[in-house]
Amino acid sequence: MAEEVRPEKCVVAVDGPSGSGKSTVSRRLAAAIDGVYLDTGAMYRAVTWAVLQAGADLADQDAIAKVALETELSIGTDPSAPHFAANGVNVDAPIRGVEVTQAVSAVAAVPAVRRHLVALQRAIITGHPRIIVEGRDIASVVAPDADLKVYLTASSAARAQRRSAEDATSDVAATEASLLRRDKLDSSRAADPLRQADDAVEVDTTEIGIDEVVAYLLNLLNSKVKS
Repeated sequence: MAEEVRPEKCVVAVDGPSGSGKSTVSRRLAAAIDGVYLDTGAMYRAVTWAVLQAGADLADQDAIAKVALETELSIGTDPSAPHFAANGVNVDAPIRGVEVTQAVSAVAAVPAVRRHLVALQRAIITGHPRIIVEGRDIASVVAPDADLKVYLTASSAARAQRRSAEDATSDVAATEASLLRRDKLDSSRAADPLRQADDAVEVDTTEIGIDEVVAYLLNLLNSKVKS
């Protein structure tokens, strides 16, 4: 199947809440089509790290926007080893920490930050022939003309179990509460909220494995590029 899905240009948009399997599925899908992978959520996390490092007030949107515009991002799109740096500092580990996780929704809600990062994301998409882009507003805002639009979801309990396993934490209830808090913040913000695009294919990953999800999406993509 991977050999069949080799169009000259292919953009796949993968949206959904945290813990739905977006990163794993997107990276596997990118590798299968010999494409690249862009984690837009990590871009917002990298900017959030820079905002926290600068000591900016999370209630001051102008201050947040200033830091975002001044932060130099380095983005690696190899699906086998994606990486991020902000102002020359590797931030792969710190952007996954509790401090950034708690602040990222506030930073991502700033319209000027979103405009800036969406422009960067579109430039990256344009620069690659085959790319899988994951986030929360890819199909609805960043790449509305994507060849395939996917909305991955799962029950909050399943997402909490996965995230707790990733973070090696045993308090699944606290993890679930944190995920639900982010879901509410991300879906209710005024600028580019988390939502399923009207023409996106919804895939509930609660009861199915990664291999099955990737195979299903490859079949969908293959039918799209052949039609």
